[in-house]
Amino acid sequence: MVTDVVVVGAGYAGVMAANRLVSKGDGRVRVTVVNPRAEFVERIRLHQLAAGTGDAVAPLASVLDPRVGLRISAVTRIVGNSVPLPDGGELGFDRLVYAVGSRSAVREQAHTVGDLAGAQRLRRRLRELDAGDPVTVVGAGLTGVETAAEIAESHPHLAVRLLSAGPIGGGLPERGRRRVRARLRRLGVEVRTGVRAERVGSDSVDLDDGTALPSACTVWAGAFEVPDLARTSGLPVDAAGRLRTDESLVCVERPDIVGVGDAVAPPRRVAAHLRMSCQAAIPLGATGADTVLAQIDGRAPEPLSIGMVLQCISLGRRGGYVQTVRADDSARRWAVRGRLGASVKEQICRGTLRYIRSGDYRWAGGPRAGLDETDTGARVPS
Repeated sequence: MVTDVVVVGAGYAGVMAANRLVSKGDGRVRVTVVNPRAEFVERIRLHQLAAGTGDAVAPLASVLDPRVGLRISAVTRIVGNSVPLPDGGELGFDRLVYAVGSRSAVREQAHTVGDLAGAQRLRRRLRELDAGDPVTVVGAGLTGVETAAEIAESHPHLAVRLLSAGPIGGGLPERGRRRVRARLRRLGVEVRTGVRAERVGSDSVDLDDGTALPSACTVWAGAFEVPDLARTSGLPVDAAGRLRTDESLVCVERPDIVGVGDAVAPPRRVAAHLRMSCQAAIPLGATGADTVLAQIDGRAPEPLSIGMVLQCISLGRRGGYVQTVRADDSARRWAVRGRLGASVKEQICRGTLRYIRSGDYRWAGGPRAGLDETDTGARVPS
């Protein structure tokens, strides 16, 4: 008997899940991926696309196993055991993999690098600016730092500033933050910490201290949010709208639905340390696929166990910082920086496509210490 599996979403987690299902399923599963576009978006390269230093898309056909079916369509609801489509059709399923990902929570008139359309708009806007025009990046997590550095290096005629309420690269140890700040200074980026942007206008950014900074182009690199598909479909969600699952990624009220990627909330004891990143999304997708196959076979799925390995930051094309971390994402002593750091980061980015194409992927196990068994995990963007 063949089991029909629908995978909603074709990011890192969704593609990995689909490819792993057909590669390990031995003909027992028929997989269809539903995605709004026919391209795979390399989200870890969107800051490059925006700055004009690289591309961030590949045909989905080039990363999906040929045995995986592809339906180009938006999904707005999950109803019973079917996915209604805008053209009036529907896809029935025996199992569904929920892999809708996340997106930037954009403020007013700000730009974003959190999705393909936003990065493309930002790229066009940067090309319109004149020498000396101020560009403001709000948010100094890994996404904000990478974006500010990429724009400053590729558009040296622009005046780039980076604003943050907290420290630059807050997840890094102090020595790492010093290295990152030094690289930003060399690129000419003005860094302001301890400030919060309250409002973004067409030509300015208003700070919480009453200051209005001129800004010809503002990039919002703050928090990420998830689509509301689970909530509108009546599925159990946490306060952020993420699908609530058990420790094996099975939806807590729908055992035929398995969640993977940024838009799911497993228990904290297995997921509290995970950052929104392809480093977490790929093994989440693989774990979800293994859970579906276990269900089909009548076996108990294995609990989620993912250990973090690195924090990787590109600082333009000629600089980078790669910090080794423990399974719980706390920093180890060893790090690589400068041109070597840029090279390591680039090789890792290239490797992600190889990993998801094959579906055959192994990863580090999670931290040994357990956490509160009643809470759902909260992951922060990188």
